[in-house]
Amino acid sequence: MKLGRLNHVGVATPSIEASVAHYRDVMGAEVVREALNLPAQGVRVCFVDTPNSQIELIEPLGDASPIAAFLAKNPLGGQHHVCFEVPDINAAKAWFEAKGARVLGEPRIGAHGTMIFFLHPKDMGGVLTEIMESPKQAH
Repeated sequence: MKLGRLNHVGVATPSIEASVAHYRDVMGAEVVREALNLPAQGVRVCFVDTPNSQIELIEPLGDASPIAAFLAKNPLGGQHHVCFEVPDINAAKAWFEAKGARVLGEPRIGAHGTMIFFLHPKDMGGVLTEIMESPKQAH
């Protein structure tokens, strides 16, 4: 397994619109992608481009969203996860499982249209970690 580049940092927010304004007005972001709803995951997301990565703004779609629980503990929002690319999602899953890391659910299609899975933060130094098949490698 070969760990690829940092694809994005996920940031939970109670309001994508307010967060987009912050990234544009305070941080100087120039490219903000259109927000999209991911009902299967219970979230609305919006990507802010940086020169070497992206920020994924994540807003809950309703009270049952996993982001709603995060925001209940962190009302202002904050860093939710980091996402790394890998060349082969199935090889990466097998690699992490062989190392004893807990994979949270089965691989599924993520916001970038490629396969993803998450690793339990207790097995990743306290950081919820998303593993994503590189869009360049995806079939």
